[in-house]
Amino acid sequence: MGRLRSFFTPLHQRTSRDYLARMTDDKVGCMRVAKRYDADYWDGDRRFGYGGYRYDGRWAPVARAMIEAYGLTASSRVLDVGCGKAHLLHEMRVLLPGLSVCGLDVSAHALAGAPASVRRDLRPHRAQDPLPFDDGQFDLALSLGCLHNLRLFELEAALAGIERVGRRKFVMVESYRDEQELFNLQCWALTCQAFFDTAEWVWLFERFGYTGDYEFIYFT
Repeated sequence: MGRLRSFFTPLHQRTSRDYLARMTDDKVGCMRVAKRYDADYWDGDRRFGYGGYRYDGRWAPVARAMIEAYGLTASSRVLDVGCGKAHLLHEMRVLLPGLSVCGLDVSAHALAGAPASVRRDLRPHRAQDPLPFDDGQFDLALSLGCLHNLRLFELEAALAGIERVGRRKFVMVESYRDEQELFNLQCWALTCQAFFDTAEWVWLFERFGYTGDYEFIYFT
């Protein structure tokens, strides 16, 4: 197993959330809309997802921390599974011009809305499907905020793919440490399928043969 990291947590903690309001606002209907991963999820009303996912530079510190932690250079190759609008890949390329990047996401709307700097390096792909890359093709294979949206057997397949194609690996998933955080997560999550505490996630990583780094985000 790799290391527990904290690349994304400071950014996650900047957002305030009204958990009960989301739970009581036609939560089931909103979940159905969110799971289409279309314009409503990314740029529609907040009750369906992000409420407007626009580039504002917030990913720059995350990109900088990951570049430093993994010793990336302009000649490195990075894969982002579930890249969304690929703001992280954009920021990495700003810091390392010439960096080879590839982003995969299930959402055509997200890919079309990515920064022009990386848009040609993105393609539609489901995280649980076989990755069309060679073993160890990427210096870093990562996935942020995607894998917890998969069912258990899909999660195993996705982790196996990341493990295979990345020399170094990093994943970030939603989790919880106590009953309050579980309640908050269940109230807030629109697309999550895998509700596991931290010990369960570590057990699954080991069970599925994932050896990379990982991060948990909590809804406190």
